[in-house]
Amino acid sequence: MDFTIPEELDEIRAGVRELCDRFPGEYWRELEPDRYPEEFVKALTNDGWLSALIPEEYGGPGLTITAASVIMEEINASGCNSGACHAQMYTMGTILRHGSDEQKERLLPKIAAGELRLQAFGVTEPTAGSDTTQIQTTATPTDGGYLIQGQKIWTSRALHSDLMLLLARTTPADQVEKKTLGLSTFIVDMKQALEAGNMTIRPIKTLMNHATTEIFLDDVFVPTENLVGDEGKGFRYILDGMNAERVLIAAECIGDGTWFIDKAAAYASEREVFGRPIGANQGIQFPIAEAHTAIEAANLMRYKAAWLFEQGLPCGAEANMAKYLGAEASWQAANACLDTHGGFGFAEEYDVERKFRETRLYKVAPVSNNLILAYVGQHVLGMPRSY
Repeated sequence: MDFTIPEELDEIRAGVRELCDRFPGEYWRELEPDRYPEEFVKALTNDGWLSALIPEEYGGPGLTITAASVIMEEINASGCNSGACHAQMYTMGTILRHGSDEQKERLLPKIAAGELRLQAFGVTEPTAGSDTTQIQTTATPTDGGYLIQGQKIWTSRALHSDLMLLLARTTPADQVEKKTLGLSTFIVDMKQALEAGNMTIRPIKTLMNHATTEIFLDDVFVPTENLVGDEGKGFRYILDGMNAERVLIAAECIGDGTWFIDKAAAYASEREVFGRPIGANQGIQFPIAEAHTAIEAANLMRYKAAWLFEQGLPCGAEANMAKYLGAEASWQAANACLDTHGGFGFAEEYDVERKFRETRLYKVAPVSNNLILAYVGQHVLGMPRSY
């Protein structure tokens, strides 16, 4: 095994870091509580970072999921928030593998150029949650396409996206052999639906600035050419997006953890109490060191999951475990950093409290860490189903 970091990944880090330096903590604090970081997202788009996974023939750089994960990691390690734009990365896992040539030719060049945004991922529903097969949103065939009826929730960035990748049921659950069948994936033109009055988007105020919403769909028309792959097989297509999502979220957590550890180590080395740096005390030093160790372990699983994804090999277990390890490690680092700063950790000017809130999300979303443990117990270790 070769653990050498390729030179191109270091170049990516440097480029992303240079961009992020233009958006310091003051910028993010001024956005609170709920203004979207439009300037930041435009800068990422203009520099080509958000089109990382789009192949060269469609106007993108055609980078790997590993490289894309490094972009996300470095954004968070720089103190910025990749949650404002990460969906445009992981939705590519579904479009690139299962989208038609016509869909790619029609949409990807515009996404790469920043003319279209594909930031919304419409899967979760109020009555379904993590049990995706129980979604109630339906897609009924009509002349030239489908009519979408239903509701989605926790659809982040919907107010700042042109397109949405949406999962809906095309065959009733009681008419399929397996509950994962009969679900289809669609590319929804959100602006068209809003202008027609068939879609309503309501913001949800949250603990952190995450631009999340609930969406109501009332006979939204989607043309046949916007059906991704075959009708009824959308659940499998969405999984490719979810595996990419898990890898990228793991990387974001690793970036958060790196930021917390660097911040804590620097403060512990400078802050003096009782005539000595507080970092000389093991009660301060050890939690930071433990968090660093956890981040490094998560990092290795991230790279393994990304490699498997790139080879087209099964990577569900590794992608989920990478996300689990990353989320747990970043939260461990967040607490160590807050404890190190003491009262100053709660002061906005240090940015610790903001990043603390942002990284806490990933123990719950986009998939609960408890659900990942259930997945590992049942599908990796072969134990009885717990749900």
